[in-house]
Amino acid sequence: MDTVLKIEHISKTYTGHRALDDVSMEIPRGSIYGLLGPNGAGKTTLIRVVNRMILPDSGKVFFEDREITAEDIYRIGYMPEERGLYKKMKVGEQAIFFARMRGLSKFEAIKRLRKWFDRMELTEWWDRKVEDLSKGMAQKVQFIVTVAHEPKLLIFDEPFSGFDPINTNLLKDEILNLRDRGATIIFSTHNMESVEALCDNITLINKSRNVLSGSVGEIRRKAGGNTFRVVFSGEYDKFTRAISDKAELIGEPENLIGGYTQHKLHIKLDKDIRPVIGALNESVNLRSFQEIIPSMNDIFIRAVNGTL
Repeated sequence: MDTVLKIEHISKTYTGHRALDDVSMEIPRGSIYGLLGPNGAGKTTLIRVVNRMILPDSGKVFFEDREITAEDIYRIGYMPEERGLYKKMKVGEQAIFFARMRGLSKFEAIKRLRKWFDRMELTEWWDRKVEDLSKGMAQKVQFIVTVAHEPKLLIFDEPFSGFDPINTNLLKDEILNLRDRGATIIFSTHNMESVEALCDNITLINKSRNVLSGSVGEIRRKAGGNTFRVVFSGEYDKFTRAISDKAELIGEPENLIGGYTQHKLHIKLDKDIRPVIGALNESVNLRSFQEIIPSMNDIFIRAVNGTL
């Protein structure tokens, strides 16, 4: 796997509190990677380690196949959950200041920032003071100064906090565009709908440890555990006899409009799925046979509670 960032066995302790405990993960190049976990799990500590804001007690971080250095920070864009803008400065002036801190000349900073201000519908606010911005507009400015220097790796910590649905969709589109233009993105959030919509892979940290990693699709499929929803019409006894030796019924049948019945069932072995469908087709009028894929929200809760 072609990785941009590799985190190996990172541990960090603060005055008796274990914030990270042997955490490892690999971030594929050109992907959107979800970093999930409840409050206090260690996500922000890990992000700060990657950004060299703090050093780990043990373990290493590799950026593009070599151990990360202070110079690599110029190739990373970090938008923290705690927003930090100087309220008395003008918006454009402050954006230029941050862009130049990330290595851009004043000319190049203004050129790129003007383009981003147009895209994010902030042009008329260039000469206004930051204190005049709404929370959502201030967040747009934070986003712009995070991406303006076109870093190889972008880290967003709860980027949709404070956004209305329209601006949330605008930001999602821009994140996808950045990915499509070659950026690799780490996306820390509690919003599981956004994870399903944006993320290719995830790691879930709970109680300072990595408890779940993999592609979103594969994790959801495995968490479903071969559970299916079947809709049919016909004799119920024939339905139960058709699946009796290969599947287990879950719960009670539900009567639907049009004389149909719905039932959930679990098939233990993958090789038995097709035979069950065949047996049902011969015994009843099979209307639908659909795998039940749990949402990332369900998986998050089950993983944190230890029931996954």
